[in-house]
Amino acid sequence: MPPPVRVLVVDDHPLFRRGVLQLMAMEGGFEVVGEASSGREGIQLALQLQPDLILLDLNMEGMDGTETLRALRAAGCAARVAVLTVSDQEQDLVAALRAGADGYLLKDTEPEDLLLQLQQIVGGRLILAEGLSEHLARAMRRTDEPSAAGQPRFTPREREVLDLIAEGLNNKQIARRLDLSEGTVKVHVKHLLKKLGLRSRLEAALWAVEQ
Repeated sequence: MPPPVRVLVVDDHPLFRRGVLQLMAMEGGFEVVGEASSGREGIQLALQLQPDLILLDLNMEGMDGTETLRALRAAGCAARVAVLTVSDQEQDLVAALRAGADGYLLKDTEPEDLLLQLQQIVGGRLILAEGLSEHLARAMRRTDEPSAAGQPRFTPREREVLDLIAEGLNNKQIARRLDLSEGTVKVHVKHLLKKLGLRSRLEAALWAVEQ
């Protein structure tokens, strides 16, 4: 049996943190190794404990979730980060993903569904709460990138990589699926982003889905 996923909960509501602890205890595949009631405390504990997964609230006093996430990524935190919030606002979703979130989930999600979504995030997939993909697609359509003046030309291999990015697979999973080295996949991703005029895998995935 694999070891449990080590989880850090960053949320300024003690009652919610207690609920997460109880949920994780019932599941067994997760172990809460730390709790933080603020963004600054969360950063300190994340760097100290090196968890596998961070559950991060957005609306916290002082340092909010998006600022906390940016600071975590800037400090080299490699943990998977799932934003868990009450906000289904488009601007919050886009800001969190641009800051480096691996998932954006809502606090009113059914417990069983939430656990499944967290397992998928730990497994390397980008997961959004049900109904939020449309918000994100609208936000991306309003950007100026890529130009609509023509479709970029992809090699057959680049198209395969792009399709798998759209499925939510990370580089290691794509390499395994296509029988390539992870380094080769990284090169293909770099070329894809350059051809599309985009800055992130997420934007490339959304472009592929829309096309």
